[in-house]
Amino acid sequence: MASQPTAAPTAPDVQASLPATQVSLSRVGVTGVEKVIRVKADGTENLFYAEFECFVDLNPQQAGVHMSRFEEIVGEAIDEVERVVESVPIATHNQRGIGTLHIGCPEGGPSWIDAPELLRIVESSMSSEIYELMKRPDEMSVVVKAHEQPRFVEDCVREMMRQVVEGYPDLPNEAFVMARQENLETIHRHNVVAERHGTLGELRAELASGEHQARHQTMREWLEASAV
Repeated sequence: MASQPTAAPTAPDVQASLPATQVSLSRVGVTGVEKVIRVKADGTENLFYAEFECFVDLNPQQAGVHMSRFEEIVGEAIDEVERVVESVPIATHNQRGIGTLHIGCPEGGPSWIDAPELLRIVESSMSSEIYELMKRPDEMSVVVKAHEQPRFVEDCVREMMRQVVEGYPDLPNEAFVMARQENLETIHRHNVVAERHGTLGELRAELASGEHQARHQTMREWLEASAV
């Protein structure tokens, strides 16, 4: 008796899962998306080179964005001309990441910010640290560590924010925090970026409630308010 074919297991949608740290992100998207736009006018066809940056804000309950959706959005925006670039895929390979963390405190505040500690937070938020000079067995261990703890740009920014909130309980709510992660693509021409900025009070409230705060104070707004 022939056995019935079984359905292939469905891979989990990691981007739609619940993140470990539930805080919204100010910007998540792609940079360096290149397209050639074909425009016909008065019987003449012209080609124009265009480079796009596409971002959305991300709510606290969603782990990440579906990067392929950005191509659909760009395609709809230029639907009158010819689409010539394939969709932007989700990265599934090794990437180098550049993390940035800023903390601003009101002048005369009681807390002390240690630069090496900020560096530790940035490095520990990623899948693995990297080194300039390594022997081949050490290279293997770094790759294994990174694959055992895979983190997207969204994960890195949220982890930085979590560590800042938990590691600096004495900082006032008026302190400003900005975390940014950019992963450098190796087989695509675009890079992937996530960012969160806002006051420490905003972050504490969002982490406590899990409610999405769509408005995040920018660094310029914070600096202008501090100068008054």
